[in-house]
Amino acid sequence: MLPSYVVLDLETTGGNAVHDRITEIAAVRIDKGVETARWSTLVNPGVRIPPFIQSLTGITDAMVEDAPTFEQVAKPLLALLEGAVFVAHNVRFDHGFVLHELARLDIALKVKTLCTVRLSRRLYPQHKGHGLDAILQRHGLQTQARHRAMGDVEVVLAWLEVAAKELGPEALEREALGLLQSSAALPPLLETAVSDIPDTPGVYLFYGEGSIPLYIGKSVTMRTRVMSHFQASTKVAREMRILQEIRRIEWRETAGELGALLLESRLVKELQPIHNRLLRREKQLTAWKLHADPAMRPVVQLVRLDEVDAADMGSLYGAYRSKRQALDALRTLAETHQLCPYALGLESGKGACFASQIGRCKGVCAGREPPALHRVRLQIALAEHRLLAWPHPGPMGIREHNPLTGRTDIHVFDQWCHVATVHDDHALQEAVAQRQVLAFDLDTYRLLVKRLTGAGLRSREVVHLGARLDHAA
Repeated sequence: MLPSYVVLDLETTGGNAVHDRITEIAAVRIDKGVETARWSTLVNPGVRIPPFIQSLTGITDAMVEDAPTFEQVAKPLLALLEGAVFVAHNVRFDHGFVLHELARLDIALKVKTLCTVRLSRRLYPQHKGHGLDAILQRHGLQTQARHRAMGDVEVVLAWLEVAAKELGPEALEREALGLLQSSAALPPLLETAVSDIPDTPGVYLFYGEGSIPLYIGKSVTMRTRVMSHFQASTKVAREMRILQEIRRIEWRETAGELGALLLESRLVKELQPIHNRLLRREKQLTAWKLHADPAMRPVVQLVRLDEVDAADMGSLYGAYRSKRQALDALRTLAETHQLCPYALGLESGKGACFASQIGRCKGVCAGREPPALHRVRLQIALAEHRLLAWPHPGPMGIREHNPLTGRTDIHVFDQWCHVATVHDDHALQEAVAQRQVLAFDLDTYRLLVKRLTGAGLRSREVVHLGARLDHAA
């Protein structure tokens, strides 16, 4: 198949190469088609083996108690791998564990890898399953040591012999070399050809077996960004978890970065991918509103943004993703600027508040500070949190054009809300003409503030629109 390769398998305490450890290693080296070395050993992981893993592999804590540590077996393992290709069924898993174990010893492993799951997909594309159990059943192979390292190595070796007999050694070598040169770093279960993903701006969606995405991301060079996920999976635990589950990739092109950011934000909120922690759905955005009467108690009111008229947006302070976040922010301002917790509604009581008694409130509660002055100080403290008023008389558009693809996107906004993305003037007029309820989105607001107040937006990119869109924040 290859001039020199080592078929290797590990048993471990779990599936996370960052936190879990190796309990058994088995490897067989093949040089010029001939087996030249066979080696296996239990490994003391230095941690307890979970009961589920013990029942799956049959390797118990008692069995590894007197076994060598990985540090003690690292030298013979490296000698076995010297000058050979690291071959494994789902090589990313085994290679990732070996990399992390060696990194703990300050040893860098530089070796080419080949995944026999991906090789099976190339050789037998008519079959759906390519795990070891599927291969055993498909080819009528047998083993008495499934989920033990050497038993699984022997299954892979037996399958390689079967594949060479069924398809010819030339086909086996050709496909193995093709994988080695191009896609050894790809997830073993990936069905999508990465070469099909355009290296243009857009959003990519990782899917496992279900209909809910595992992860949604964006980039101005999608294919390059997708490959960076794969390359990082041996070092980043979350990336490894995603890559172990991924089956297919979908993508949606945009004209530029702004379109990709907007589309990513919308899709994450709509589809709720498992591994996206940011850009979550905004269930109840809130903001602080100052009462005009400085003597009002409390002098600030927490309001929901979906109940606020768009024209009042510039008189609000926030926005906050929860009531607790809003209260915590106000409490911090009170402590920093010696504001009265009674007047702010953070505490209840009559007379002087406790903060006033210890010199942390200037005494509006005790008559020592005029309410109007306290309100001014509060307004100054809140100033950096003030929401900006919409700076246009009506809706506006931002045009993005990609000269490499010829694609043009016009993103229509009104009152900080993303109305639509269209591709020509006719669709633009339809978007403006349609009356609809708009939803305020904090991520879109922050993105637009940065774009409209920065120096990056050129005048020819701005599309001024006359009609006003109905709005409910």
